Amino acid sequence: MPHLDVHVAESDLAGRETALIEKLTGAIVSVYGEWARNIAVVRLFGVPAGRWGVGGRIAEAPSPTVNFGIKEAVFERADADDILGGLVAAVTDALAEVLGEHVRAGATVEFDGVADGRTGVGGVLVTS
Repeated sequence: MPHLDVHVAESDLAGRETALIEKLTGAIVSVYGEWARNIAVVRLFGVPAGRWGVGGRIAEAPSPTVNFGIKEAVFERADADDILGGLVAAVTDALAEVLGEHVRAGATVEFDGVADGRTGVGGVLVTS
């Protein structure tokens, strides 16, 4: 189940929430296939001005950061670099398309691998 937590400057996000959720979901589908659409989770966190720092200073125009929760098993696949590279490119394209090209260069996507049996949904442990 792909989960994206997206931290973005509130000034970039305001009014673009629906478009960003749609584009990020489309980015996931472009790599995984249509089957992933209904299980993709996107959570947006708007960070107010003055609450994002880089290098010990308030960031003037921070680019978004994305924490991408993904099954750990993907890292062991022979095509892992293709899958992960495709996700980074598609997610970054979606961010730039909705928020503007100014976010592209600094947009960060980090993959958080989740081992099988380490997630519960609806009160039930999820295992493959």
